[in-house]
Amino acid sequence: MKSISVIGLGYVGLPLAVEFGKNRTVVGFDISKQRISELNSGLDRTLEVESHELKEAKKLSFTCDVKDLQRADIHIVTVPTPINRAKSPDLTPLLSASKTVGSILKKGDVVIYESTVYPGCTEEDCVPILEKESGLKFNVDFFCGYSPERINPGDKVHRLPSIKKVTSGSTEEVANEIDDLYNTIITAGTHKAASIKVAEAAKVIENSQRDLNIAFVNELSVIFDRLGIDTSEVLEAAGTKWNFLPFKPGLVGGHCIGVDPYYLTYKAESVGYHPEVILAGRRINDNMGVYICNQIIKLMVDKGLAIKRAKALVMGITFKEDCPDIRNSRVIDVINELSSFGLEVDVFDPQADKVEVKEEYDVDLISSPEDTYDCIVLAVSHKEFLAMNLDNLKNTNCVVYDVKGILDKNEVDKRL
Repeated sequence: MKSISVIGLGYVGLPLAVEFGKNRTVVGFDISKQRISELNSGLDRTLEVESHELKEAKKLSFTCDVKDLQRADIHIVTVPTPINRAKSPDLTPLLSASKTVGSILKKGDVVIYESTVYPGCTEEDCVPILEKESGLKFNVDFFCGYSPERINPGDKVHRLPSIKKVTSGSTEEVANEIDDLYNTIITAGTHKAASIKVAEAAKVIENSQRDLNIAFVNELSVIFDRLGIDTSEVLEAAGTKWNFLPFKPGLVGGHCIGVDPYYLTYKAESVGYHPEVILAGRRINDNMGVYICNQIIKLMVDKGLAIKRAKALVMGITFKEDCPDIRNSRVIDVINELSSFGLEVDVFDPQADKVEVKEEYDVDLISSPEDTYDCIVLAVSHKEFLAMNLDNLKNTNCVVYDVKGILDKNEVDKRL
C-alpha cells in the first residue's frame, strides 16, 4: 500500500490526512512549527478535527522537515490559493509547495492537487516546477492528478467522507489509481472527471455559481428596501415553490465563494474573454459592507443619534457562523466603514482567535461587551449570540441591524 504525504495542514489538509492516516502511512507536512506542535499535542485550532480523531489516525505523523516527505509515494497539496489586492490569483503558496514537492520527488511518484485553481493551472504552472526541481519528466517519471477540495468549514454534518469527491489524473491509468485511492475514504463515492482541466473547472464554477445566486438576492435586498418590503418575508413566500433556490442576502467572504470567481475570470481574460455576469455578481457582493453601513448611518440619523464618537458593537468577525475561520471575512468592510464615519467600534467574537484577528485586520477583539451602545450590528449568527439579551447592551434609541436575518423582525430596526 502506497504511503501518502499531505502538504498543508489547514481546513482541507488536516481532515484528509486524518482519514487516510487511519489505514495507511501518512506524513502531514506544514511550514508552521506552531501548527505541528499543536497537532502533536492533539489540538486543532480550526476545530475541524477532534482530539480523539487525531488519536484514531494511528498511522499519521506530523512534520516540518521536507526530508520526511521522501518516504511518501503520493503527495497531496492542500495549500491556500488566495487573491492579491488587485483581486488576481496569488499562486505563491501553491508554487512554493510545488517547489518543495519537486525537491523530493522520485520516479513513480504521484502528485495530487486539491487547492482551488483556474483550469490549466496544474499542468501549465505546477508541473513545470515539479520537472525543474526534480529533473524528472512528467507522465514518464512522475504523474499528477487534481481532486478539488469540498470542505465546508464548521459543518459537522457534511464532512470529508460524506461529500462526493471529483477526481482526475494525467493519464487514464493514474486517473483510475487516484479514483480508487479516494474511494477508500469517501463513503459518498467519487466522480472521475474526463481530465485534470475539467476537474479544475468544475471546482471553480461550484462557488462561482453560489456567488452569483447570493449576488442576486443581495440585489433584491437593495431593491426591496427601496420599495419598503422585507426581503426575508419575500424569500419565505417565494420559497414555498418546490424549485425556488433558498439563498439569503449577506456578506460573502471566506476562502472560497468570495475568491474562486476571480480565478475563473482571470483565466477567461487571459484567453481574450471579458466575463460580464460573474464580475457583476462580484461587484454586488463586494459592495455589501458599504451598503450595510450606509443603511445603519441613515437609521441612526433618523433616530436623532449623533454619529461622531457614537458607540457601535459589531457582533462577529469570522466569515460564517460557529466557525473560527476569519479568512477573507467581509465583516471588516462594515467595521472599517463605520469607523470612517467617526464611530467608536467594538468587535466581539467568541469564536475568533484574537491574535489572528489582530494580525489579519488590525482589530482588537473585546473579551465581552461591557458597555452600552448606540448601534449594534449582528454580523455573524454564532450560537452564542442567539442566547444573548441585547436589551442590556442598548443605549436610548439604539439601532439594531441584523445582517443575517435571524432575529425577530420586531426586535430589530432593520435586517438585510
